[in-house]
Amino acid sequence: MKVIFLDLDGTLLGEDYSPELAEPIIEELLSRGYEVIINTSKTRFEVEYYLKAWSLEKPFIVENGGAVYVPENYFSSEVIGEIGIPRGDYRVIELGRPYDEIKGALDGLAPRYGLKYYGNSVLEEVMAFTGLPRELAQLAMMREYSETVFRWKREGFERELEIKGFRVSRGTRFLSVTGDTDKGKASKALLSIYSRFGEVESYALGDGENDFPLFEVVENAFIVGNLSHSKAKHINSVEEFLEVIP
Repeated sequence: MKVIFLDLDGTLLGEDYSPELAEPIIEELLSRGYEVIINTSKTRFEVEYYLKAWSLEKPFIVENGGAVYVPENYFSSEVIGEIGIPRGDYRVIELGRPYDEIKGALDGLAPRYGLKYYGNSVLEEVMAFTGLPRELAQLAMMREYSETVFRWKREGFERELEIKGFRVSRGTRFLSVTGDTDKGKASKALLSIYSRFGEVESYALGDGENDFPLFEVVENAFIVGNLSHSKAKHINSVEEFLEVIP
């Protein structure tokens, strides 16, 4: 079984955030027999938007490893009953801390450091910071396990957050604040489930520092963009990625 974890922003998605350009990539991976798993800093509601556009019904990872969402009937009844907690149409493996705790910590630091993040921004500000269209910006503001810091006036807040037990990671443009989790921990939890059904060959594609923990837990890692990682092979585009994987 081949399982592949895909980042969204800066990897599958372009500056307009449209799902259209990535659709043939998803279709090609599926045709080659890959289990395609979205692993992103985006919220569940954003991911659901893209999964619907791609007609992709698979488990997915949100908010930099905050939680793993598994469709309720995706695995056998013996396995699904042991996975996470039931929530709507999903079983959810929660690895992060609740959003209210993270926002509370940031609210206490915001005046001193001039922080701007989803929780203290209005919709129009979020659209300006991110470049997201209105519909996607609204979905991005529906957070469950993380916050995104768009702007700050001085350094030092990262250390204060870490002292409080939070983790700060850098994505393509912004800083993400989570509990003690990351994309790697969430991927490892999901891979352990897949391994119950046979041998797993794991792949990952990303572009940011927040993808580095993911690269550490897969066998075949690829990075697109300007960064580098000792375990990841550098590629110039997603199209090139398709050329170098089986």
